[in-house]
Amino acid sequence: MHETKHEIEKAVLFGVHTGSADYINDCTEESLEELALLAETAGAQVMGVVVQNRPSPDNARYFGEGKIEEMRAFCEDNGADLVICDDELSGIQVRNLEEALGLRVIDRSALIMDIFAGRAKTREGQLQVELAQLRYFLPRLTGSFTGMSRQAGGGGIGGARRGPGETKLETDRRHIRRRIESITQQLSEVVRNRETQRRQRVKNGIRQVAIVGYTNAGKSTLLNYLTSAGVLAEDKLFATLDPTARRLTLPDGASALLIDTVGFIRKLPHHLINAFKSTLEEAKFADVLIHVADASSPHTNENIAVVEELLEKLDASDKPVVTAYNKIDLVESTDFLPPRPNSVSISAKTGLGIDALLQKVCDIMPEGRRRVTVLIPYDKGDIVSRVYETSRVNSEEHTENGTLLDIVTDSRGLSIVSDYIV
Repeated sequence: MHETKHEIEKAVLFGVHTGSADYINDCTEESLEELALLAETAGAQVMGVVVQNRPSPDNARYFGEGKIEEMRAFCEDNGADLVICDDELSGIQVRNLEEALGLRVIDRSALIMDIFAGRAKTREGQLQVELAQLRYFLPRLTGSFTGMSRQAGGGGIGGARRGPGETKLETDRRHIRRRIESITQQLSEVVRNRETQRRQRVKNGIRQVAIVGYTNAGKSTLLNYLTSAGVLAEDKLFATLDPTARRLTLPDGASALLIDTVGFIRKLPHHLINAFKSTLEEAKFADVLIHVADASSPHTNENIAVVEELLEKLDASDKPVVTAYNKIDLVESTDFLPPRPNSVSISAKTGLGIDALLQKVCDIMPEGRRRVTVLIPYDKGDIVSRVYETSRVNSEEHTENGTLLDIVTDSRGLSIVSDYIV
């Protein structure tokens, strides 16, 4: 077979800057720089940027009439064949912009999902991406919206046909809903398996450490350095999507499971968050988080804020965290880095600071859990109730001498049952 070579698409980026206090979600110079990186990652050549300052985007056309004309002329002058919005667009906005510009229009969400589609390697990751794409495009197939039919049938960036599942999205909404239902059922089995694995880890008292961070902060490089995992680590956005877990021995001699997670990014499409929820929840169930932040980035603080916001959405903001300022081999000084509790400067590439990082993980690790068997006399029924409140009970058996429990517990639970361990 011969590979089909596609011409590089010339893209113009656009957005509305509202001056909002919500720096993370507004269209800013920083978010447009990131959008340009995303477009290049997807294979486009960025020709320029058009921004309008206004209180909010227009509901029907996103831009005002005059700005649309300015953008149309700019696109013609630069030979653009694609325009990419920094915000998520409605179907009506896409249709009206395409009619006004005579060009294909996609938004940040479609672009990110397009990149995810090319990065997912496991069956689970592929299904998650396809589910996100289908849920995103379904409402955009209603009414007289025509943009999707062009996207589905042709080549180029941001269309659902680049997904790892179906090569062409039907305009039949019932067909798409059936596909969504089928994928949801397949993923539910994956979720059950993941939950079983998590329960088994807890049951065996295995400590879990999850690596989180902004995309391209160096999470996979850190995992490789610590465990020789052999995970693809490239200087690209979303170089790896599928979670990887490897055993790690901590300085105190204890064994832990180190789990890499998908990178975060501002304005991460909510369809992707929902589709990847079971994967992202590795952070929720970890004992400790290593938050990898790129010290060489001019937007370190903002990227940290994005990660913390998403951790809060995942109910993982209360976890003990070590902030690892990575890539310090690329900076002259670390004095500019904001002081944070349990922070350490490292280079996952050279190994600088790694020992200090692992010691920090040990220092904040919740006290180790032990698996023990206890025999509680029948006249101590209140203790059985307290065991269920403080410990994980693997099994319960009623014997001649009392209630026999197989539990995994911490120091608090051990203090309750210390007299009854068998």
